[in-house]
Amino acid sequence: MNTRYNPSGGRTAVLCGLGTWLPPGVVTNDDLAQQLNTSDEWIRVRTGIRQRHIADPSMATSDLAVEAAARALRSAGTSSVDAVILATTTPDHTCPATAPLVASRLGLAAAAAFDVAAVCTGFLYALAAATGLISAGLAHSALVIGAETYSAILDPEDRSTRAIFGDGAGAVVLRAGVAGEDGALGPFDLGSDGSGADLIMVPSGGSRQPFSPRAPQTSDPYFRMQGTAVFRAAAEAMAGSARTVLDQTGWPDSQPDLLVAHQANLRIVHAVADRLRLPRKRCAVNIDRVGNTAGASIPLALAHAVDAGQLRPGTRVLLTAFGGGLTWGSCALRWPRITPG
Repeated sequence: MNTRYNPSGGRTAVLCGLGTWLPPGVVTNDDLAQQLNTSDEWIRVRTGIRQRHIADPSMATSDLAVEAAARALRSAGTSSVDAVILATTTPDHTCPATAPLVASRLGLAAAAAFDVAAVCTGFLYALAAATGLISAGLAHSALVIGAETYSAILDPEDRSTRAIFGDGAGAVVLRAGVAGEDGALGPFDLGSDGSGADLIMVPSGGSRQPFSPRAPQTSDPYFRMQGTAVFRAAAEAMAGSARTVLDQTGWPDSQPDLLVAHQANLRIVHAVADRLRLPRKRCAVNIDRVGNTAGASIPLALAHAVDAGQLRPGTRVLLTAFGGGLTWGSCALRWPRITPG
């Protein structure tokens, strides 16, 4: 059974700031073709990706997160929040969590801070967690960040993953408000299926299979994904979760003005829209420019949609994502009047 939340009235979380950051380094499909057995056409046809941003090896996920978060705080016109939640698959360290470090660097050392690990669904899970804190009165405001340095966990010889993933960060600021106002988050729908955990995985490095440099033949520290199976599962799970949320919104025809789906693959985005009987022109798409940025995907797509004129105050927005775990989730909101940082 999925977890659902519908703020029919009273206190809830309201989106009031948005910021993003992409590392300056860009790797094009042609660049990859010089290193791997691939081509620009092979990548574009299968994924819709033309380029991706890659962080310098000296940069960690916290560095990207701080850049995006600082912009989100400026966008919201505030310098303080009560909670910092970081969604990432690529934390600076296995222990401790990265969020407290990010909070400290932002001058938010007293804020509650923790990481969320739900892979590409992480940002939506973090949004739901922040909404819960605010709705319960445990926080009046929250900073939710999605940040990834996937380039640090990709096999340099694996064209199927190196062609897809990129680095980047996006963040939003939430404040306490009331259901029904522009920016109010919800309904939410969250779900998981651990029987598919092996479809998206970094095999070594955890307690199940600690990485051992003395036995590299039995250790695999790189991100692995079973692409075909993930494609089918992602399209079905996102569409089903999205429909659950749309049925609770009360919107005319239960349809959004804009679908902001996790930018995993252009064909997956279109497959979700088709299952929802939504015109593809209502999809936010930036995967061609940034690739799959996992937990950072949705806030980056939101910022690009603002720049493209697809998001205006009052626009009905549906967010949906799918990631390792397996996990999935969706959320609806009407876009508020904000200027991204």
